[in-house]
Amino acid sequence: MNRTRASKSVLFLSLFVIILLTITLLQPGPARAQEYNPNPPEAAVKLIFIHHSTGEAWLADEHGGLGLALGQNNYFVSDTNYGWGPDSIGDRTDIVNWPEWFRGPESARYLEAVFNESEQHSSYTRSLPDPGGENEIILFKSCFPNSNIEGSPTDPPESQGDALTVSNAKFIYNDLLNYFRTRPDKLFIVITAPPLGDANTSPEIAANARAFNNWLTDDWLREANYPYPNVAVFDFYNILTDPANHHRFNNGMIEHIIEQGGNTSYYPSDPSDDHPNAAGDQKATEEFLPLLNIFYHRWKTGAPVQVFPTQAIPTEGGQPAPTDIIPIVVPPPGGAIGGIDNFDGVPPAESNGWEFYFDPATNTAMQCAPNTTTAYNGPASLQINFDVVAGSWGTCGLYYHTVQDWRSGAGLSFFLHADQAGRTFSVNAYSGTTESLETYVYYMETPEESVSGWASINVPWDQLLRAEWESDQHNPFDPSRVAGVSFGFDGLADSRHTGTVWVDELHLIEPGLIAPAPTSAVETQPAGSQEQPTLMPATPVAQPETEGKPQVCGVAMALPMALVGAAALSRRRRTH
Repeated sequence: MNRTRASKSVLFLSLFVIILLTITLLQPGPARAQEYNPNPPEAAVKLIFIHHSTGEAWLADEHGGLGLALGQNNYFVSDTNYGWGPDSIGDRTDIVNWPEWFRGPESARYLEAVFNESEQHSSYTRSLPDPGGENEIILFKSCFPNSNIEGSPTDPPESQGDALTVSNAKFIYNDLLNYFRTRPDKLFIVITAPPLGDANTSPEIAANARAFNNWLTDDWLREANYPYPNVAVFDFYNILTDPANHHRFNNGMIEHIIEQGGNTSYYPSDPSDDHPNAAGDQKATEEFLPLLNIFYHRWKTGAPVQVFPTQAIPTEGGQPAPTDIIPIVVPPPGGAIGGIDNFDGVPPAESNGWEFYFDPATNTAMQCAPNTTTAYNGPASLQINFDVVAGSWGTCGLYYHTVQDWRSGAGLSFFLHADQAGRTFSVNAYSGTTESLETYVYYMETPEESVSGWASINVPWDQLLRAEWESDQHNPFDPSRVAGVSFGFDGLADSRHTGTVWVDELHLIEPGLIAPAPTSAVETQPAGSQEQPTLMPATPVAQPETEGKPQVCGVAMALPMALVGAAALSRRRRTH
C-alpha cells in the first residue's frame, strides 16, 4: 500500500514538473537569442563615422582596431575629421553642434556630403572595394570634453541654447529624432562621449555624465515613443569607466551592465590625457561589432514588433533591476513614410492615444480600441465599432498636445479592413490647436478589397477639404499645422449605420507616389504578417445627405462630425 502511494506520488510529481515546464516555455517573455543576428552583413555595407581625435585613435589599426574590424565584418568605412566638409562642419562635433548637422538651415547640404562621402580622413586599413551608392549607416560621436556637463542628473529636457547641460543635451537628442524619423532608409548610431579622467572632473560633473549617458542608452527612445529601428545607441562612455562595465551581446542578451564603480575613465592615456588608451578602445571594438550587426539586421530586415531585452542598471546594493523591454517596430509599408501610428500599444508622442466621441443626445454607440487578433502587420490594429442612429455621428480620433508639421508627406496612407463593402465613412484631419480646431474632411466608402483582405488607402492633402459647417468651406488642408486625425461615421438617411472597420499602419504618403489601380483582392492576414496588398487609391463618395444637408451632426448640425473644442472634453472616451 505504501509502495503504491509512493509510486503515485512520484508519478504526480513528475506530471506536475512536466506541466510546469510546459507552461513556462509557453509563457510570453523577452526575445530569445535566435531573434538577434550578431553576424556580419552578407554584402558590403557603406558606413561613415563622424568623429575627432578619439575616434581617430579608435579606428587606428595599432590602437583600437575599429576600422580593421569593421572591414572584417563587411562594412566599407569612410570617416570625417577636423576640417572636413562644407563650411568645415567636421570641426564641430560637440553635442551642441548636432542640430547644425541634422536640423539647421544648411543641414541638407551637410548631410548630402555625409551620405556621399567615400574617402578616409584617418589612418586605418580599408581592404574592401567601394560597393557604390550612399552611406547607409551614420555613426556620430562627441569627444570627452562633452562629459563636462553641467546641471543635475535628473534634469528634464529643456532648450538652453548652446549650454552643455543635462537638460539641453536631452532636448537636443529629442529634437534630432524629428530628422531621423524622416529617413528610415538610414541607420543612425549614437556613440556616447567618452568619460573624463579623475584629475579633470569633479564627482558632481561626473555623476551628470553618468546620468545623461544612462538616459541616452536606456531611456531616450523609449520616453520619446520613437517607433522605428533606424536609431540605436552604443555606450562607449560606460565601457571605459570600469573593466566590469559593458554594453555588449552576451549569452543571447544585450547587456548594459554598470557596476558600482566610478563615473570617470578607467582607461586614460595618462593622468593628464583623457583620450582612451589602446586597451579601452580595443575593449570597445570587441563589444561594439556584434551590437552593430544586431542593429543593422534589426533595421534592414524591418522585422515585426518584438522585444529586445537590455540588462538594466543595477539598483542600490548592486542587484540588477528588472529587464527593460524595448519595442522594435517595422518600417512603413511600400509607398509610405513618416509613421503616425503602427498600433503597437504605445500611444504616439504628444498624444493621449486614440479616443472616441459620439452624440450623447442620441442612442449612438462608438468604440475604438486595439485588436490583437486581426492586423495587417505587427501585433495589433485599431478596431472601430460604430452603431450610429440616423441624423447622428461618431468619431475615433488621435489629437496632439502640440501642433505637428507633416509637410514631409503628400497625404495620409493606411491599411483598411472592413466587415462589409460600401460602408461610408470619412477621413478627417485637423489644423490649428486643441482650443480652436479646423476640420477637413474626405468622404469615401469601404472597397470590396477591404472585405477579403487589407486595402491600401491613400488620401492626398488636396482631397481633404474644409468642412461645410465651418468657415472657408472647401479650402484644402494645411499639413504644416496638424492638430489631429480621425475616422468619422454618420447615421444613414433613415436608419442606423452599424458595422466594424479595422485600420493599421497609419503613415504619411511618400511625395510623388502614384498608386496603381487594384488588380486583385488580398487575403486577410493574421497579426504579424508582412505580406503587402496591392496599393490602391481611396474611393471617394459624394457627401451623404439628410434632408438636403450633409449627414454630419443631424439636420441642425449643432456640432461637427469631428467633435472639437471644450465641449468635446466632457464626452471623451479614452481607449488606453
